[in-house]
Amino acid sequence: MKYLLPLTFLLTINILEVHAQAPGVLDARIHIDQFGYLPGSQKMAVIASPQSGYNAPANLTPGTQYRIKRVYDNVTVFQGNIAPWNTGAIHAQSGDKAWWFDFSTFTTNGDYYLYDSLNNIRSYPFRISDCAYEPALKQGFRTYYYQRCGTGKTQPFAEADLADPQPCHRGNLQDEVCYSIQNPVQSSAKNLHGGWHDAGDYNKYVNFTYGPLMDLLLAYEENSAIWSDDTDIPESGNGVPDLLDEVKYELDWLLRMQQTNGSVLCVVGVKNFASASPPSADHAQRYYGPATTSATLTVAAVFALASRTYQTIPSLSAYAATLQTGAINAWNWAVANPDITYYNSGILAAGENEPDTYSRDMRKLAAASFLYGLTGQTVYRNYFDNNYQNAHLLQWSYAYLFEPHTQDALLFYTMIPGGTASVKNNIRNTYSYSLKTGNDDNLPAFLSQSDAYRAFVRNENYTWGSNEFKAHQANMFFTMNHYALDATNAINYKNAGAGFLHYLHGVNPTGYCYLSNMGAHCAEASVPTLYHSWFNNGTLWDEVGVSALGPAPGFIPGGPNPYFHPDGNCNCVISPPENQPVQKSYRPWNTGWPENSWEISEVAIYTQAAYLRLLGNVLGYRSIPPSCAIDLPVQIIGSMEVCADGTYQYNVLELPGSTYFWEVTGGVIVSGQGTSTVFVLWNTSAPTPSITIHQTIP
Repeated sequence: MKYLLPLTFLLTINILEVHAQAPGVLDARIHIDQFGYLPGSQKMAVIASPQSGYNAPANLTPGTQYRIKRVYDNVTVFQGNIAPWNTGAIHAQSGDKAWWFDFSTFTTNGDYYLYDSLNNIRSYPFRISDCAYEPALKQGFRTYYYQRCGTGKTQPFAEADLADPQPCHRGNLQDEVCYSIQNPVQSSAKNLHGGWHDAGDYNKYVNFTYGPLMDLLLAYEENSAIWSDDTDIPESGNGVPDLLDEVKYELDWLLRMQQTNGSVLCVVGVKNFASASPPSADHAQRYYGPATTSATLTVAAVFALASRTYQTIPSLSAYAATLQTGAINAWNWAVANPDITYYNSGILAAGENEPDTYSRDMRKLAAASFLYGLTGQTVYRNYFDNNYQNAHLLQWSYAYLFEPHTQDALLFYTMIPGGTASVKNNIRNTYSYSLKTGNDDNLPAFLSQSDAYRAFVRNENYTWGSNEFKAHQANMFFTMNHYALDATNAINYKNAGAGFLHYLHGVNPTGYCYLSNMGAHCAEASVPTLYHSWFNNGTLWDEVGVSALGPAPGFIPGGPNPYFHPDGNCNCVISPPENQPVQKSYRPWNTGWPENSWEISEVAIYTQAAYLRLLGNVLGYRSIPPSCAIDLPVQIIGSMEVCADGTYQYNVLELPGSTYFWEVTGGVIVSGQGTSTVFVLWNTSAPTPSITIHQTIP
């Protein structure tokens, strides 16, 4: 039996080799969702041949047939023909010719890559599994922990390279002793610590919390089952979904910003754009802005929506009551003080916090919707009924990606018991008409295959923060199914919305997964750098592969912006992002002024929230319970030398975290079931037994 020994060793060596070496050359022109796909989802890869833009010389004539190969052993498991987009036309928004490879019918869990045998090129790896997006969900969500103001970022909650244990902005004349910008004396001092840093700077704006808090709270309401209690934040394991714990961190700050009369201070920040890296190194004095009508209406709306959610968590019922009281008090103050404004630009913090009159009115409408849903009091219903037609959706019959939260508040009203039936019907009919047929940017764009990269927004809607608005467009599609507004097209809305997630994960002409530093979290070609004071140019956290460390994982930059121009003092042209097709108007860099890289690569809590809501909407379609295991059948072709006890030993490559199940026909397993090595007793005068191992990896 000694001749069998080398056969087993060869088997093991071959497994090691094929797991490490895939055929062909990795090629970013094969665009896939780098995290992967749900088994039952539509799966469309985009193969590109650039014709214009910064990568135009990289033309490609793809093979007509593409293969799916398994990463583990490079075996072909599926193959099919590709189809040219728009009969071979050049896609103007990207400057590319494109082909689509549809492998939707392939549903087997596993880790794979696409292979073009004609050109000997392959895609980045991806996973098919109900848990394919777990790394994106966890790391994308944990960015809010890194945005926390007033708390140290300590291990094990912060990765070792990102630990900043000293609480930021709680030093002398900072958030715990914060002076009024209008009366900067000791008697005006307030304790306003906590909350999230708004974006790449360390300022905090009440009005800028309106969108992200709505998106996160609605993300929980729409798909509560996906939000776990184990994402490794300090509150994990307390019996409350971590999403609600993180939202509470921001709500606690808003409660500090609310005054005893119900009014709400509008902003906390610094003069002259001061910052430092890491956050705890920023010792600049900080100030607060006065109470305003818009900030107070923002709090009335988000407190009411949050109270309704926290009422469902028994341990937070008292907190929900506090939020309800705060929402009612804010409403009452805003009604009595309808036009109190504060314009902070050039004085305090960075971006202008004061919205225009229409936007302020829409916040009041949203507050009325959420307060009516929370309390059932007719005063809120009457205000809503008398004013809802002032919303652009009703005035224009036009739902679009720049007013998602007004549209959310309108739709929210339609499911409140006791709401006026005619008002509900008007909202539902107007919204569904616009999504289905009334706006070519919506479902018609998906059905007509307007975008070679399957995530259409029109040219003028690629603005500063386009990644956020892409996510809003996707979430609009999912609201059609959430509110059951057009059952006939339910699958189309699902597929249309998911296309935007795939765009953000790599199905875009840049080839980047638009999440930062995800190489260790299943996305090899992720964004290497972004604009953020902590991860600033020249710091340890500047850029993956350039600085000693990289930025925190999971942050999403603003994205392509064809309107970008550097400051005049730069006296330069930066291409890309300048002089590019709109979808290629992107560059991962963080040099700040005068290049103004923040117009492309700055992160923001609102971009992150829109993305997480989109990811939650896609995950809402996974199987229940989720199917996450990956089964790798390996046929054993030989056995080792007979053991002293008369058994024969069979083994396969051991992979960390795997489970094993052996099937034996013609023999008896003596020991080893459930491990990578099994001992089998069989009659040597009988035919060699059939032995198969099913190796399942997490």
